[in-house]
Amino acid sequence: MKIGELATLTGVAVETIRYYEQQKLLPLAARSAANYRVYGPVQLERLRFIRQCRSLGLSLDEVRELLQAREQPAPTCAEVNHLIDRHLAHVRERLVELQALETQLRALRAQCAVDGAARCGILQGLEAAAVMAPSPAAVGVHGGPPRSDAG
Repeated sequence: MKIGELATLTGVAVETIRYYEQQKLLPLAARSAANYRVYGPVQLERLRFIRQCRSLGLSLDEVRELLQAREQPAPTCAEVNHLIDRHLAHVRERLVELQALETQLRALRAQCAVDGAARCGILQGLEAAAVMAPSPAAVGVHGGPPRSDAG
């Protein structure tokens, strides 16, 4: 099958499939006489596995670790359990961060409860916070730490 068919069957964008190939998460596809990538059941199954891992919020490095454990002749659960425990800890940290974010947004929203005010309380609150905020390079997307993976 061609890359577009693989993308359709897995729900993974063509660009992401190519990225996973570059990152060596997905085995390179064979090439047809016309130099098109030709994918088979191995790539389909592996891409579905990767997609499931990513849907759980696992980083590409974590996916790579799971793929390596999966390919071992007799994989042990200990390494996989450790990886999932680390990820659970990260998820718990993010939940705390998101709860704090919700509290901040609720407080900001409460500053502007009436339409037609001379000056929007939300905008004033954002402007005041921007004066005291760290530089954009110091924080990642949505205020969290910068992410090191792509895809």
